[in-house]
Amino acid sequence: MEQVVIVGAGLGGVRTVELLRAEGFSGRITIVGDEPHEPYDRPPLSKQILAGTWSEQRALLHRGDLAALDISVLLGRSAIGVDRAAVYLDDGSQLPYDALVVATGVRPRRLPDQPDHRDLHVLRTLEDCRGLRDSMSRARSLLVVGAGFIGAEVAATARMAGLEVTMLEALPFPFARVLGEQMGQVCAQLQTEHGVTVRCGVPLVSFVDSDSGIAARLADGSTVRADCGIVGIGTVIDDGWLAGLDVPTSGGLLCDTTGLVEGTSNVYAVGDIAAWRDPAIGDRPRIEHWTSATEQAAVVAQRLAGKPITQQADTVPYFWSDQYGLTLQLFGRCDLATSVEVLHDPGTIKGTVAGYFASDNLVAVLAFHAPRLLNRYRRMLAAGASRHEVWSTAAELACR
Repeated sequence: MEQVVIVGAGLGGVRTVELLRAEGFSGRITIVGDEPHEPYDRPPLSKQILAGTWSEQRALLHRGDLAALDISVLLGRSAIGVDRAAVYLDDGSQLPYDALVVATGVRPRRLPDQPDHRDLHVLRTLEDCRGLRDSMSRARSLLVVGAGFIGAEVAATARMAGLEVTMLEALPFPFARVLGEQMGQVCAQLQTEHGVTVRCGVPLVSFVDSDSGIAARLADGSTVRADCGIVGIGTVIDDGWLAGLDVPTSGGLLCDTTGLVEGTSNVYAVGDIAAWRDPAIGDRPRIEHWTSATEQAAVVAQRLAGKPITQQADTVPYFWSDQYGLTLQLFGRCDLATSVEVLHDPGTIKGTVAGYFASDNLVAVLAFHAPRLLNRYRRMLAAGASRHEVWSTAAELACR
């Protein structure tokens, strides 16, 4: 193993570089990123950087010069093709490799016929954040299309900056595909309690011409207007350049439990584009979480460095979202659940904890700013606790 090429200079790609060197890999490493900026962390884009409470420098993934790790750093360059031996870049150059790590992630999904308008945004990159922040600085109102986590975090940032916010969701309730109806309604309540107008079950039909700002026509015939807007309706895989590998990509790059892309002998994937096999269940979920990308990078680095693999990517995924000073934390896989039960209901959103069950087994836990409780259930989740064990613990904790 002499030459490792990593395509994607986000979290997964940068952590793979750092950990390869930490594991003692001495071969050549090249990392390619299509943005011109030094690699940075994405979660602050919808919160601290958008709000202006963090500098962009504070969000850098690697403090110091990446090249000091004795690697080649190619920023502002895009991979446009690949085969089993080389990656082809948009400047006509090619990078031969002994091992390739794909860490290109995803890109925002756009609405059909979504117009290019200076005050209508998506949010994935630093440039996106700068554009949205500029629009918000000139605005009194914001339209959020999509009640997912990106939309919810931007809505919270906008409300805390004093903007009027309207949130549109085509489904009957927010977070329907992720959290289910009951907890989705709690998330909606968090928004409405802070002054956001939440409209669900009324799809957006089209954007219409407006003398100023953004105007959207809805399926019920009404029109919603705002000074600026953001579309946050999910993501699509950034896979157009991967056709030359001749492997399936529609559901992400299908990997074994160590990140090797199935159907290849020297291609690995980490981060949002990777669908690693779950060793316990056998399926291949594609998990767009910060911690999963970091854990996957550690496993791939050990394998490429020829070291014994001493860990595996956590089969209990973890996700968090900061809104209005509260931290929502989710451990596990809600997609496996057949029922949701509220384990702790203090009468306020803060402190609410819900358990997600598949048949009789706990498969996920969601907490609204309740870290002490969540840590207890996290251990039970990892141990495969039953519903009876969970509720016994809930009763015990309620008495304290």
